[in-house]
Amino acid sequence: MSSHDPAQTRPRRFTAAGPLTGRIRVPGDKSISHRSIMLGALAVGRTRVTGLLEGEDVLSTAAAMRAMGAEIERLDSGEWVIDGVGVGSLLQPQTALDMGNSGTSTRLLMGLVASHPITATFVGDASLSKRPMGRVIEPLSRMGADFTAAPGGRLPLTLRGLSPAVPIEYRLPVASAQVKSAILLAGLNTPGVTTVIEPVPTRDHSERMLKGFGAKLEVDVEADGTRIIRVTGEAELKPQVIDVPGDPSSAAFFVVAALLVPGSDLVIENVGLNPTRAALFDVLRQMGGHIEEVDRRDVGGEPVADLRVRASALTGIAVDPAVVPSMVDEFPVLFVAAALAQGRTVTTGLEELRVKESDRIAVMRAALELAGARVTETEDGLIIDGTGGDPLPGTAQGAAVATHLDHRIAMSMAVAGLASQAGVEVDDTRPIATSFPVFEHLLAAATGTA
Repeated sequence: MSSHDPAQTRPRRFTAAGPLTGRIRVPGDKSISHRSIMLGALAVGRTRVTGLLEGEDVLSTAAAMRAMGAEIERLDSGEWVIDGVGVGSLLQPQTALDMGNSGTSTRLLMGLVASHPITATFVGDASLSKRPMGRVIEPLSRMGADFTAAPGGRLPLTLRGLSPAVPIEYRLPVASAQVKSAILLAGLNTPGVTTVIEPVPTRDHSERMLKGFGAKLEVDVEADGTRIIRVTGEAELKPQVIDVPGDPSSAAFFVVAALLVPGSDLVIENVGLNPTRAALFDVLRQMGGHIEEVDRRDVGGEPVADLRVRASALTGIAVDPAVVPSMVDEFPVLFVAAALAQGRTVTTGLEELRVKESDRIAVMRAALELAGARVTETEDGLIIDGTGGDPLPGTAQGAAVATHLDHRIAMSMAVAGLASQAGVEVDDTRPIATSFPVFEHLLAAATGTA
């Protein structure tokens, strides 16, 4: 995937098809899949995982944990079996850890390694190698880890862990679940109490799962909403049986498609509805979307339900910037919904989108304009004047949306194509495999074009 030979790109025009109907199940949650493997590898004994997302990012995590001593096997049944080494017992990897395109793997594994007496070199593809790691390097350096990185705190990066590491109290300067998680994971093998102070709440899978695996972890919420998270090392993790819920970020594309394509009535089974992740569904309901939760239940500390989504007339709104951390990855597909709503949608507070796999504000503005939407770019968001439910014109023949190797741009514009007259040409569908390899297959199944 790291090669950018244009001859190998896979362009595709996504065109209007029938309504989305029936029942589908999206792949397992990426955040929970990563952490299942990492924590399973640190537990003593055998962890079993079903529903694991088998995208390239999660496989990068599995390969890295194998390189540090865990035994990880995928059974023919699709279940994954992880025999862990125990906190403090990670082995020195013999070669560089290849993170592919996965920022989550990189930042969380840096935390794991930081408090072990081993040295690890992290490498990644061209896109990942542009992403700054400084926000993780800074707190882990305070704990005693030593870093040699490419200019700007980028990959390739070599980390020399320290054991015993030094417990710290760290106030997050920017809302980031990855930085929080890296510090908490480093704290697992650090004697004493490691504290993270989180002024703006971010996704809390690490806290839920660390508790589930038996770590001593406490969360206090202050009157102003600040969360104080304490983990006590040196932890002993107990193996678990985990059924990974469907990824709300993956379900998002099908929810928006079913809202936009007339006549749709689709059930998406087993979707994780962790409140730190599922804000998109609330925002779409505010816009008038019919999204019903069926059979709400609790799986491994995480809320889950089946979502029934019916085609709806949407109305533009001003999106409250307070929801940004709990739907930061869903804004590209929300922009598509806004482009077909009645009236104006205003988004603000999205600076973080400029440093994702691509600058998602600028890239989505260009993509939507190419497909005929009316979009204004601001410093921290987009203002979108919707069509009032009419299909977008689509992209002209020979004009393809530039995805910049960003999977969420590619999938969002695929959804736009379903709600367009002429279809939307996407320059390269290969990046979709990093997070959602069966996306095109499920889209064909739901629209009856398989």
